[in-house]
Amino acid sequence: MPLASPAQPLALVTGASSGIGQSLAACFAGAGHNLVLVARSVDKLQALATELQARHGVRVWVEPADLAQPDAAATLFATLQQERLAVDVLVNCAGVLEQSAFATMTPAQHRQIIDLNISGLTAMLAHFVAPMVQRGHGRVLNVASIAAFQPVPTLATYAASKAYVLSLSESLAEELKGSGVTVTALCPGITATPMLTSAKDANAKVSQIPGFLIGAVDDVARLGFEACMKGDAICVPGALNRAAMIASRGTPKWLVRHIGGVLGRKAV
Repeated sequence: MPLASPAQPLALVTGASSGIGQSLAACFAGAGHNLVLVARSVDKLQALATELQARHGVRVWVEPADLAQPDAAATLFATLQQERLAVDVLVNCAGVLEQSAFATMTPAQHRQIIDLNISGLTAMLAHFVAPMVQRGHGRVLNVASIAAFQPVPTLATYAASKAYVLSLSESLAEELKGSGVTVTALCPGITATPMLTSAKDANAKVSQIPGFLIGAVDDVARLGFEACMKGDAICVPGALNRAAMIASRGTPKWLVRHIGGVLGRKAV
């Protein structure tokens, strides 16, 4: 297959089978990007590919993969090289959340979060950013979370993993200045996705979250897409989320930790 032409840039979206990833894929398709869709569910990816091709007239490749596996990113990169597909935009949206007290979770559950949210994302960056730098252009959108800005009891490992994503994204955004490659961290708050539904199923108290605190997935994706295309380093959708982010960065750590502890313990 030919390389994606400059008129038809290619966006690779992980976690594309549902939630923010699916909505981001639609945003890029709507802007004329060809797509590589990555997730574990091949059926969902194929259905999305058919829909986006019909609606937007773009080309879509489906590459099922479990990015928590150590060699998954390398295998995906090699496959796209063999197909002569050059990725212009890398969207790292694949992630997993476990909402529970740290001590009640198994070591395997903690490892699952780390393997996908940290190791898988880092491996994708390690493989796909270098060719962007060599070509002198490219964009990266890493999906972090508002949880990256403060400690969150009952989401301790998840919040720590997203803090890693935010820190890495900010570091790369500065490191790559002048290279033609931009890096954006999307830090959504609570968003109406299947991940939220799963959290509600696991903990009834999550269902008590007021509706005005829950963002619409298409709005979150649109803002993330726009920030990525502008090359913004950080995007925090929602006025309340932005206020919380600013407050957490300007408030003494002990106070942020105390407030997070009080709210987090109420969620158990």
